[in-house]
Amino acid sequence: MKIERMAPLCVVAAGICWGIIGLFTRQLSAYGLSPLQITFGRSLVTVVVMTGLILCRYPERLRIAWRDAWMFLGTGLGSIVFFNICYFTAIELTTLSVAAILLYTAPSIVMVFSIFLFHERFTRRKGLCLVLAFAGCVLVSGLGLGHVEAAGILAGLGSGFGYALYSVFGHYALAKYEPLTVTVWTFIIASLGLLPFCHFGMMASLAISVPYTGLLFALLGLMSTALPFGLYTTGLQHMEAGRASILASVEPLTSTVVGIAVFHEALTLTGAAGIVCILGAVILLAKKEKPSG
Repeated sequence: MKIERMAPLCVVAAGICWGIIGLFTRQLSAYGLSPLQITFGRSLVTVVVMTGLILCRYPERLRIAWRDAWMFLGTGLGSIVFFNICYFTAIELTTLSVAAILLYTAPSIVMVFSIFLFHERFTRRKGLCLVLAFAGCVLVSGLGLGHVEAAGILAGLGSGFGYALYSVFGHYALAKYEPLTVTVWTFIIASLGLLPFCHFGMMASLAISVPYTGLLFALLGLMSTALPFGLYTTGLQHMEAGRASILASVEPLTSTVVGIAVFHEALTLTGAAGIVCILGAVILLAKKEKPSG
């Protein structure tokens, strides 16, 4: 099937879209918005855009069976809300680089879940790609540990676990629903889950007084949330969860390139080595694996 051949490309494209998130979040942070407010804003834009698309073209895809609500509670609360809270807690308690490294334990966690829950084969190539991708994420994120608290490490590992849960619960949801349905219900539940943390009145007054922030949220929601989650979920429908999570490691690679090209950040030797490792993992994994025996 043609869509199956396109699945790795969809996942890589999703990783690239996630990687440009800094273009929007840095400006929103400069207006005094917290990371959780930014996460809520991008989730809300995604809900509005995708619900509008579904109602206009595929209204039947908005329907889900209530007995399947656990799948979307898993992707929305268990993944999006939980991983964001853990990730930003890890940044506060450790360093940005340590938080990023711990977040990218997610492919390893997905791989373990996939072996036991979905009976996916663990091959030598997958193992090599997993090591390459994780090493690349560590090198790209930086190696400076600074002062690290145990609570920060736990929060960072929690973010990796939460990040991994999207692929796990998404796998179950995609067995019954279209990618569009999975994405929109994920963000409906995530928006409701984030609402208590976001001081919505303050966000609304800022958007009214500074319309540019509304534009930034629209671009963030479209380019770095709705589009990549739609692409990733489509790719996940046609490939193994473990493989998809490794391919999505192009996200920190893209973030590094954006940092260099747009924000004039320096490319270090370790950063360059990390880029090579991640690209190597993606190229290796994109190739069809020959059946053994």
